[in-house]
Amino acid sequence: MPRPPSTVPPPPSSASPERGHGSTGPVRLGPGTGAHAALTPLAVELRDGFWNTRRQVNARTSVPQGPGLLESAGNLHNLRVVAGTAEGEFKGAYPFVDSDVYKWLEAASWQLAQQEDEALAADVDRIVALVAAAQQSDGYLNTWFQLLKGGERYKDLRWGHELYCAGHLIQAAVAHHRATGRSELLDVARRFADHVDSVFGPPGSGKPVDGIDGHPEIETALVELYRETGEHRYLDLAGYFVDRFGHGLLGGEAYCQDRVPLREATDVEGHAVRQLYLLAAATDLATETGDGELRAAAERLWAAMTAAKTHVTGGLGAHHDEEDFGDPYELPNERAYCETCAAIASIQWSWRMALLTGEARYSDLIERTLYNGFLSGVSLDGERWLYVNPLQVRDGHTDPGGDQSARRTRWFRCACCPPNVMRLMASLQHYLASADAGGLQIHQYVSGRYAGDLAGTPVAVTVGTDYPWQGAIALTVEESPADRPWTLSLRVPQWCRDFRIQVGETVYDRSDAPVTDGWLRLERSWAPGDRVVLELGMEPRLTTADPRVDAVRGCVAIERGPLVYCLEQVDHPGGGLDDMVIDTTRPPAVKHRPDLLGGVTTVVAAGHRRHIPEAGWWPYRTAEGAEAPEPAEPLELTAIPYYAWANRRDGSMRVWLPTS
Repeated sequence: MPRPPSTVPPPPSSASPERGHGSTGPVRLGPGTGAHAALTPLAVELRDGFWNTRRQVNARTSVPQGPGLLESAGNLHNLRVVAGTAEGEFKGAYPFVDSDVYKWLEAASWQLAQQEDEALAADVDRIVALVAAAQQSDGYLNTWFQLLKGGERYKDLRWGHELYCAGHLIQAAVAHHRATGRSELLDVARRFADHVDSVFGPPGSGKPVDGIDGHPEIETALVELYRETGEHRYLDLAGYFVDRFGHGLLGGEAYCQDRVPLREATDVEGHAVRQLYLLAAATDLATETGDGELRAAAERLWAAMTAAKTHVTGGLGAHHDEEDFGDPYELPNERAYCETCAAIASIQWSWRMALLTGEARYSDLIERTLYNGFLSGVSLDGERWLYVNPLQVRDGHTDPGGDQSARRTRWFRCACCPPNVMRLMASLQHYLASADAGGLQIHQYVSGRYAGDLAGTPVAVTVGTDYPWQGAIALTVEESPADRPWTLSLRVPQWCRDFRIQVGETVYDRSDAPVTDGWLRLERSWAPGDRVVLELGMEPRLTTADPRVDAVRGCVAIERGPLVYCLEQVDHPGGGLDDMVIDTTRPPAVKHRPDLLGGVTTVVAAGHRRHIPEAGWWPYRTAEGAEAPEPAEPLELTAIPYYAWANRRDGSMRVWLPTS
């Protein structure tokens, strides 16, 4: 039923937009590639708002610090020694330290595609030249093996990460080429890829090694190198690697994705990041080749992962031991691993699935993971990091320190996560929107300009929003073909219980605006100046988990919009959090706090502290004989967005709250 128009935010300012943003991001689908994809990714020009702020921190603080941190950790030293411009021994604890350099180069390249920065460009040029100088004449490059292993190659594929590092080098080179148009790093990557292609192949191919890397990564990189160069050998090589997992080449371990062939797998298992990178590659291959079996496997495994192995934050990985998925519904709180890299890998894979299938559910998971399990991995100032992202830190927690600390850390011995965050943040504009022959699809809501073309005719929409704090999203058509209708598709998030939409002067509610598979599709002949306003209901929600998740039975989590919330001890003086209970009979309230954590909307709920009787020397007692509880102490609970935790004083934290 039509309703009166409502008050909405203005369109974003056109002042000082990001400069020269590249039109092609980490996944290129278009003429000559991605023949079996339902959608083509677009680049969004971010202007104002939440994600623009976070990306500016990345651009001004995180990325510029990269060379200094890589220098102090020894990564650049290793390359100089291999290149013959320095002397010394290998520095670092792991054989994959080269990959941190390559991930930073990728992040810096995406950054240069958007904003001119002479100092950053000089750093990139210097490090690209160093990488090129360190490469051997036949294309091989890995400082661990060149310095510590006497130059031996491919003798330790389970742990050596040679192809993993090559994959990150290739991805950095593709980003550098797309951002700058220059080929220095791409030439290095192609020489390495050609070398790998000359060494690896199936039995009967005449090549010396039938093998796979213990950490998938090169596979998806090779597909993108094919998309960049048109060289079909790289696509074939990626397909060979993907199909050799699960045949015992690495001892048949689930940890390395070698227990069962991917095409036959029924559940995600083993090391979370390794599984997700392999699945991203399988999705890339299905997109390029139309391989229905690979597509079916990817869809089946994504469904299994989300149904029983994903935390409410989008985090993945239940076990600290082997960084493993764990069993179905094994989703602990304080022992949740939820590696930041796993959140990034989940986003990368889900985006490929969204493009392949056109289904909104994949972008639903991207949104949940972006705002929660991913963003928690970097501090608000962009200088400190979390490797693991638990959902609870207990009162009196004794932190072990190191990479798996629940306290933010400047850098890690295994520093995979910080440059991984940098590269996703710097390329985020490429994960927000898409197009097909019929129109534009808005997957994520940010203030900015969404532009594409329909049969060669420009189409552009500007978006203004204060999302995720407010649910109003104002869209204005800026460019449109005059001779035919097209469809503007808006994703209605899975969490949204109610919405209303205003098209022109007419307002409809959910019953008048049907949503199909998560998409609200508006087809009409659009004209510049046409305006649409989508208002998503943003009432706080108390969320319960599947009862098979033992760790949180009898608990609720607070959510609002795409954000998961948590309690921190610093907001609740006078005691810890472990004895707190939330009152679910009283609806939570919302309070915006511009003074808190850079400006956040908090959720305030009623609760109390339980009076727990002294248990003596034994903390268990018979249930039927338990004494009636003493009157509880009323308490106001203040919940902050989970992504912002651990940015003030150390202390306890929890997402899941026991109910009264």
